[in-house]
Amino acid sequence: MSNTFSDSSQIGMVSTFSELVNTDFKGEMNALCWYRNLEGDFAAIVARLQIKENITEVYPKDLLALQLSEKGNIAREIILNDLRLLVDFGASPSLNLLKCYERDDEFDFISTDVYSYHVDRSPIATDTFLCTYHGLASDIISNGQAEQKILIPEIRKKLAALHNGPSEEFENFLKENYFDLHYQAQPHVAPINLGLGHLWRLAVYHPKQQVLPCIHRAPIENEEEYRLLLIC
Repeated sequence: MSNTFSDSSQIGMVSTFSELVNTDFKGEMNALCWYRNLEGDFAAIVARLQIKENITEVYPKDLLALQLSEKGNIAREIILNDLRLLVDFGASPSLNLLKCYERDDEFDFISTDVYSYHVDRSPIATDTFLCTYHGLASDIISNGQAEQKILIPEIRKKLAALHNGPSEEFENFLKENYFDLHYQAQPHVAPINLGLGHLWRLAVYHPKQQVLPCIHRAPIENEEEYRLLLIC
């Protein structure tokens, strides 16, 4: 197992899917990693898929229609099995071929796109699962390495001016516009990259959550390189 992962108090390491879904988050640990060294040619799958938009959802039937080499077929079976495991667990996974996500550049002092450090929020008890098979992978940082942007005085002042409404409605304004989900990393923080092939479970902010939600961000994609990402 990678020392980068196993040496972090934020990350719990598991060796099976069953452990991944049944291990409880606790203390500082709000990310679980099913560490895997996957065989197979995932690049061949990406090369044969057709991207239609910046984010193109890939369905099992699309994978099954591909003509692949032996190594490509191994990669396809791994992806299909991951999808089956998550569906059988009760999740709704999506396999995405990604060129890029939409950017939020409306304001110069805060961004609410996925390239910004953020946490996920849900009204029900759930977790975020993700695995990058090809391309750049996401980063995470610990909660002690970041500050919620709405608590930074100069940002909060600008948001209050943007709100321009009754003070008792300000907190709802922050939530409705997802400003409260975004974080600023402390200077010189080295994020942990989630790497290729590992299936991750990240803690989400919801009413029953026992730990702080996991702060993460999407990578800035390399030009002309697509990502193949399973997420739910």
